[in-house]
Amino acid sequence: MKEITTVNYLDDVRAFSARNEEPTWMTDLRVAALEKAENLELPKIERVKFHRWPLFNVNTEEYAPETMNIPSFDAMKDNPVIVQQGSITAFEQLSAKLAEQGVIFTDMFTALQEHGDLVKEYYMNKAVEMDEDKLTAFHTAFMNSGVFLYVPKNVVIEEPIEAIFIQDSASEESFFKHVLIVADEHSEFSYLERFQTIGDQKVKVSANIVVEVIAKAGSKVKYSAVDQLGENVSTYMNRRGHIMRDASVDWALGVMNDGDVVADFDSDLVGEGAHSEVKVVAISAGKQTQGIDTRVTNKASHSVGHILQHGVIRERGTLTFNGIGHILKGAKGADAQQESRVLMLSDKARGDANPILLIDENEVTAGHAASVGRVDPEEMYYLMSRGLRKDDAERLVIRGFLGSVITAIPVKDVQKEFVDVIEGKLNA
Repeated sequence: MKEITTVNYLDDVRAFSARNEEPTWMTDLRVAALEKAENLELPKIERVKFHRWPLFNVNTEEYAPETMNIPSFDAMKDNPVIVQQGSITAFEQLSAKLAEQGVIFTDMFTALQEHGDLVKEYYMNKAVEMDEDKLTAFHTAFMNSGVFLYVPKNVVIEEPIEAIFIQDSASEESFFKHVLIVADEHSEFSYLERFQTIGDQKVKVSANIVVEVIAKAGSKVKYSAVDQLGENVSTYMNRRGHIMRDASVDWALGVMNDGDVVADFDSDLVGEGAHSEVKVVAISAGKQTQGIDTRVTNKASHSVGHILQHGVIRERGTLTFNGIGHILKGAKGADAQQESRVLMLSDKARGDANPILLIDENEVTAGHAASVGRVDPEEMYYLMSRGLRKDDAERLVIRGFLGSVITAIPVKDVQKEFVDVIEGKLNA
């Protein structure tokens, strides 16, 4: 692998941008990020050492799969859907009715060509800054696919909007996705995202995924995700909400990957009355390490941010939850609450649940709860006394422990899929 420097990759970055007919501003942004990437520091995830992980492997060759794996869809449904395999968009669906209302849901490169000014207004300058750290700059320079969703003012979408991102285990292509979601004033919708690896090849790949959700005044976004990237994918995941006056973003995130993961799940409450509920569940197994920072920053008065994180660890797995509630000066009447709990199913597992409250204002409400332990023996005794075997009783307790996120997913079929994923992880 070449060292990440402007000299080594400048021609590759410019060629990729030209090949995808990107506007000049995007090419310039990539080059600026590349120039900064080599000198910036890594983000700090408390109690997780990931500086030696292979997060900087770059493969700039075009992806050319032998076959495309498009999931089957109910022909009677016409809800918005995008499926991408690697950097290729395999399937795209948006009803004429929503298109006439001004809804945009398309791959990132089409959005740059057809809606460049709109993308430029929000891309890496509202929620996530290009040069926050080494990984965000690296992402900006080498982003090779993604989607753009824009829902206009006052538009309410009843059916869920779905994005499916498939990583091919036989491919050496870097998996650098960018998801940009803009909810204009008083719009409402649910967005469902799935990351998954297909195949059982052992090619080691870097994933660098950035999701930006811009919720403008009075908008309501329900964001759900089920992450199932494979064992040989080392992942950096950054999901961030920029939430304005009286807007809300509710997150339901299932971190079910098999490889090592570091993640930032952040909500910036920048407008008065902004609201965010963050629900995260994760399972670590094998020798896997997952470190998750979940942060809510109350920047405005009467803003409300709640964090609920539940995790399960098997075998030699490691899982770290850092819950961070930060109330800034001037955010009077703000509310920051968090709960992080970890169940360990093995003597060799390692779990951390670290609550962090940073309060810079008076007249606010804040609280936290954290625990790391084993399955409650009283719950086990109660279930086994009614005829359940130990394994079945333990599985039932775990499903209930993780159920808060499952029930928040807006599609029943995906709820069932999520349960199956959990069962598979526990049975592995």
